[in-house]
Amino acid sequence: MKITDLLSNESICLGASPASQAEVIDTLISLHEAAGNISDVGVYKAAILKRESEGTTAVGGGIAVPHAKCDAVKTPGLSAVTVPDGVDYQAPDGEPVKLLFMIAAPMDGNLHLEILSRLVTLLMDPEFITALVEADSKEQFLAIIDKAESAKYPEEATAKEEAPKQESSAEYRVLAVTACPTGIAHTYMAAEALEKAGKEMGIPLKAETNGSGGAKNVLTEKEIAECDGIIVAADKDVAMARFDGKPVIQTKVADGIHKPQELISRITSGDAPVYHHTGGGASESVSADGESFGRKIYKQLMNGVSHMLPFVVAGGIFIALAFLIDTIAGNAGTSDFGTVNGVAAFFKNIGGVAFNLMVPILAGYIAYAIADRPGLLVGMVGGFLATSGATFADPAAASTIPSGFLGGMLAGFAGGYLMLLVERLCDKMPQSLEGIKPVLIYPLSGLGIVSVMMCAVNPIMGWLNQLLADGLTYLGARPGLAVLLGCILGGMMAIDMGGPFNKAAYVFGTAALAWTGTAQTAGQQAMAAVMIGGMVPPLAIALSSTFFPKKWTEEERKNGVVNYIMGLSFITEGAIPYAAADPARVIPSCIVGSAVAGGLSMLFKCTLPAPHGGIFVIAVVGNWYLYLLALLIGAIVSCALLSLLKKNKSE
Repeated sequence: MKITDLLSNESICLGASPASQAEVIDTLISLHEAAGNISDVGVYKAAILKRESEGTTAVGGGIAVPHAKCDAVKTPGLSAVTVPDGVDYQAPDGEPVKLLFMIAAPMDGNLHLEILSRLVTLLMDPEFITALVEADSKEQFLAIIDKAESAKYPEEATAKEEAPKQESSAEYRVLAVTACPTGIAHTYMAAEALEKAGKEMGIPLKAETNGSGGAKNVLTEKEIAECDGIIVAADKDVAMARFDGKPVIQTKVADGIHKPQELISRITSGDAPVYHHTGGGASESVSADGESFGRKIYKQLMNGVSHMLPFVVAGGIFIALAFLIDTIAGNAGTSDFGTVNGVAAFFKNIGGVAFNLMVPILAGYIAYAIADRPGLLVGMVGGFLATSGATFADPAAASTIPSGFLGGMLAGFAGGYLMLLVERLCDKMPQSLEGIKPVLIYPLSGLGIVSVMMCAVNPIMGWLNQLLADGLTYLGARPGLAVLLGCILGGMMAIDMGGPFNKAAYVFGTAALAWTGTAQTAGQQAMAAVMIGGMVPPLAIALSSTFFPKKWTEEERKNGVVNYIMGLSFITEGAIPYAAADPARVIPSCIVGSAVAGGLSMLFKCTLPAPHGGIFVIAVVGNWYLYLLALLIGAIVSCALLSLLKKNKSE
């Protein structure tokens, strides 16, 4: 579809003089409404503003291309505005924007990507931009575009004459897959950065996101077959077998955010190795970056963690509700607290079921990342045996100490690699037995291996698990050491705000919640320090943007309000855009405030039986008023540091 097919006289405004970015956006939207492209102005405007909040759509050189996919779009279309005197649009080069195209695209398909690619390609020519800005009439404006587009894509005119009914379709030279352990922030930030870089470079790129709600914008077989190569920017394992025989660059999700042009250039220049799938997980893949063994181990662990988190969060909150109900019923302090009231017992039982699946799911998906489907049985059974504590002397685990989280991790890694070895050995079997491998040989051999392995190591891992619990209990009983532990856990939550340090602290806290007996209180104190550390960064950003507005851009101030909600909801990722824009000042400030909050939480002996929820589970926090005080102090400390370190935007 040509650009001129999406423009009409009704959707063009020449020689406008808007006073602000907001005003020019309203003008562009009203042009879409006049052209009959949208059915609901409010819904479409919300989609446009949401896209702008993720990063300016100004591309530099006096150009901006705001765009949105939205259900309110009736007909795909473009609106255009020229601003000869320029308007401040938060452009990356700081220059005023003089030419704007707004894309209205329906939810189905990726029309907006194709149009963006075309526009950016044409707008690389400064003379073309000047001619459009100086156009005297709408007819001349359209004629300039038509001439440039016909010159750039001469084959389309020929194809249209030969087959007038045939519609063009987008062909993507480069494909990408993005994924992070939680599938919330980094996944979509990387996809957006890669798509934007592709548009700026004139290279059509489609990005599949493996987010928390499943894979979106999934790559098709045809697209994979016809592309130049694939960028896999992921911190967890993704489906790789489909890329067999194609050039693949496998790297961190952070590189997708910060190095998109470099990655795309390596694909288009042929600097990417050919990927050969061998039947295992992503550990078998070839990485152009020389992926280290430690990096592979981290990705396999994060694959388990990302699948485990829903069980931890939902189960933990159900358990917290049970405690809350029993507290309201006046049963606090009883020996069977959480199960005295009938309704509380219901929530405690259901939450316990979900919580007890935590370790098997973790182990299962670690093994799955290593050995693909044959590893799932090995990991899940091994994880269950870790939670039960079965040994050769006590197969029913009647009187043993479970090896718990540590044993589950061992089951996932050791079981996965042993299963991978079994798969390799089975490659030497006759072809006639190929059909029974996945249904008989792999499951039987895997079950036998993991049962023997876990019964042998459970006593050792159980001892280590108990030692760790006793150690934390020891620290918790000594205020000075407990405060130090709280500072470490809280500070780790703010180091990378969703990365390895953050996840390590969070996994430690959630694992500690499973401790029982004398270690239970210490485990809940650790979880309290972890959550408060994750709440501080967004709250600090919100406070600073509210009380020290000169330190932030207009866009940052508008989005800063949202961080009040994100911080109170324990969504640390709300601070990521601010940390990415100014890491040298934002990250250290957040680390200090989070460490202070975590240390105070430990000092005040605050406890938290739920692994998530933020302010919404405050009713089950032990010493909740002191917990809120610690949170406020930590946020104020970070806010003060931010406001001291950051310069005024005018400077």
